Amino acid sequence: MALDTQSIIEQLKGASILELNDLVKAIEDEFNVSAAAPVAAAGAAGGADAGAEQTEFDVELTESGQEKVKVIKAVREITGQGLKDAKGMVDSAPTVIKEKVSKDEADKLKAQLEEVGATVTIK
Repeated sequence: MALDTQSIIEQLKGASILELNDLVKAIEDEFNVSAAAPVAAAGAAGGADAGAEQTEFDVELTESGQEKVKVIKAVREITGQGLKDAKGMVDSAPTVIKEKVSKDEADKLKAQLEEVGATVTIK
C-alpha cells in the first residue's frame, strides 16, 4: 500500500487547528501511542542536565588593567610559566589562565588577580 505523501501534506496544510488536533487524537487512539511522550522525555532529560551542578571552572583574564606588570607577576605565579609566556598571556587577554579548577580555587585565583587590578571572569 503506497501513500500519496504529497496529497496528505496538501490536505494537512488546508486543515484547521481543531481538525489537526482531532487527527492527532484519532491516530493516538488507533495506534495506542502518545504524541506527548517524546516531548516529555526530552524535557525530563534537559531538566536533569540543567540540575547538574558545574564542578570545573575556567579562570579567564579579560583585561590586565592599569598595573600590567603586577598582573604578569601574578599570572607567572599562578601558571608557573616563564616571564615571556606570562606576558604573552596577559597581552593576549581575554585568555584562559587556568582550566578545569574547583570553584574554591577559581574564586581564589580571581581574587588574587583582581587584587593587582586585573578583570577576571569565571566560566
